[in-house]
Amino acid sequence: MRFVSALFLSAAMGAALLMSMAGVSKAGGADVFKSKGCAACHYTDGPAKEKTIADQLAKKGPELWYAGSKFRPGWLGAWLADPKPIRPYKYNSLTEKNAGGHPKLSGGDAGQVKDFLMGLTVKGVAAAPPMKDIKKIKGKKIKGKLTFTKKQPCSGCHLYPARKKVTGGFTGPSLVNAVARLNPNWIQAYMENSKAFKPVKDMPNFAGILSKADIRNVTKFIMSFKPKAK
Repeated sequence: MRFVSALFLSAAMGAALLMSMAGVSKAGGADVFKSKGCAACHYTDGPAKEKTIADQLAKKGPELWYAGSKFRPGWLGAWLADPKPIRPYKYNSLTEKNAGGHPKLSGGDAGQVKDFLMGLTVKGVAAAPPMKDIKKIKGKKIKGKLTFTKKQPCSGCHLYPARKKVTGGFTGPSLVNAVARLNPNWIQAYMENSKAFKPVKDMPNFAGILSKADIRNVTKFIMSFKPKAK
């Protein structure tokens, strides 16, 4: 009994230590986020603050108060260490190309900021499923493709991989490799109630236009978007 009790005590102490380390990392990440000037372009305290077009145009970068619900941690950490443009056009522009140049973070700083941002979640949006379970997501890919490319203007704004090439529009963020970047549960929540995340935006509000089944189908299709063929 003493041996079993010792094992339970050791496991509990280990779990407590891991939780403590995670808390320290998040706190450290918040400090790094501030010291590196990230807050000058991105706000992390929700809910959404934009009320007018002027508010939106005044932003220098996307809001991150729901980053932990939107992104996958592995992708986010890698992107912070070696950022590549996600949007073909510069943020808040429909004409100026995105030249890149987002500041890089060192490995340690990137990890801490990733932990901080992944802690910024929205109630009701479940964490992303493991990559091995992506194919188990409910929905019909073929129907999702029809909605994405024909019934709605999604493909007119977003780049996406199709038949070993990239096609689509340039005014929205690219969806190439969306499966590695985005949480499918967030995609569904966003499409069901986009105003909760972006009250002022160019993307259509699909509430009342697409059914929940339609949204699941589109999400299933988006989750098939892998890196572009080389």
